[in-house]
Amino acid sequence: MKIVVAYSGGLDTSVLLLWLKEKYNAEIIAYCADVGQGDELDGLEEKALNTGASKCFIGDLKEDFAGNYIFPMIQAGAIYEDRYLLGTSIARPCITKGMIDVALAEGADAIAHGATGKGNDQVRFELSAASLAPDVQCIAPWRDASFRKQFPGRAEMIAYAEKHEIPVKASMKKPYSMDRNLLHISFEAGAMEDPWYDATTAADRDMYVLSVSPEEAPDQPEYIQILFDKGNAIGLRHDHLDGLLEELGDVEAKGESDGYTLLTPYGVMRVLNLLGGRNGIGRVDIVENRFVGMKSRGVYETPGGTILLAAHRDLETLVVDREAMHVRDSLIPKYAQLVYNGFWFAPEREAIQALVSETQKTVSGEVRLKLYKGNVMQAGRRSPHSMYSEAVATMEGGQEEAYNQDDASGFIALNALRLRASSRQRK
Repeated sequence: MKIVVAYSGGLDTSVLLLWLKEKYNAEIIAYCADVGQGDELDGLEEKALNTGASKCFIGDLKEDFAGNYIFPMIQAGAIYEDRYLLGTSIARPCITKGMIDVALAEGADAIAHGATGKGNDQVRFELSAASLAPDVQCIAPWRDASFRKQFPGRAEMIAYAEKHEIPVKASMKKPYSMDRNLLHISFEAGAMEDPWYDATTAADRDMYVLSVSPEEAPDQPEYIQILFDKGNAIGLRHDHLDGLLEELGDVEAKGESDGYTLLTPYGVMRVLNLLGGRNGIGRVDIVENRFVGMKSRGVYETPGGTILLAAHRDLETLVVDREAMHVRDSLIPKYAQLVYNGFWFAPEREAIQALVSETQKTVSGEVRLKLYKGNVMQAGRRSPHSMYSEAVATMEGGQEEAYNQDDASGFIALNALRLRASSRQRK
């Protein structure tokens, strides 16, 4: 038997890798998707091979994740339960596709993941796999009673790792679990399981990775301009952009257009994460409804995504027809729910995406934002496709040809007709 295992190099997946090899007498192929988690990948291949894997694949999915998952979701305005920007949710289908591609290429019988039976990720991985490769088996050790009996807690896992000389950085006092990618980082479990626990105090200041607290952010605002083409951010303008790119080290300009530096989707996200993070933007603390039925509390950092979503929405107000926007907006809760619940590859999500894409044909132009102590403030928008007419909207006189105020009388009378009828009916 040949199994492709979702592998991060942490305690859980290291133990899981060796356990699967022993239980199924299988050849284990480790797979790690690079979706922008940074230096967490250092030394991963060597560790996987030393733990018992026959091969280790590290899929560079950063551009794929940004361009084919994050950006379409931003176009849809997706936000779950009005607060969560779906950072973990949207990464899972991207990771699963990478795993499935390796599984098919290697002729594997199954894929395996380390998601627990209490969370959403098990659903996201397996529904995505079912859509992409219905004949490939999914193995979930945490839903195997024998696995839970052998590893009822972290102490047993640490002891198992020590016995088999698996090097892991783990502690019984680890205060929370973390999941990081290009869009966000999440913190759950430990102290976070108490919904009354205040995670904004100095006691947890070192927990945060992508952002400073608003209190620690600079006292002067910072401006950023974003260039959009058909709903996608393609360029940035900032007074010190060259310095930002040099600081990041892994982002290169792709050209210039009208004073904007053109960047790939990954490059855009990296710069916006840096700017948002240093201005204390994108922190949320929420209790959310998991697909499996329970409520869970999580703290999230989504600096770049918060900026991008605000900019995109602002440009849409200028260039998208009112009724088309309202139809799209009515589908945001459903779209976000589909992403959250693991139905990224489902036909209904793809159908909604087609409608979203239609609304984005005119979403080209520029947005200027002011970043200040956790706030993203709109500071201007313009577009060659603007539907705004100063002649129509002005409060000054002399523009009667553009808008005849007398016409409003008939408009109001017709709309009031059914209200008067309803009033007479009630009386």
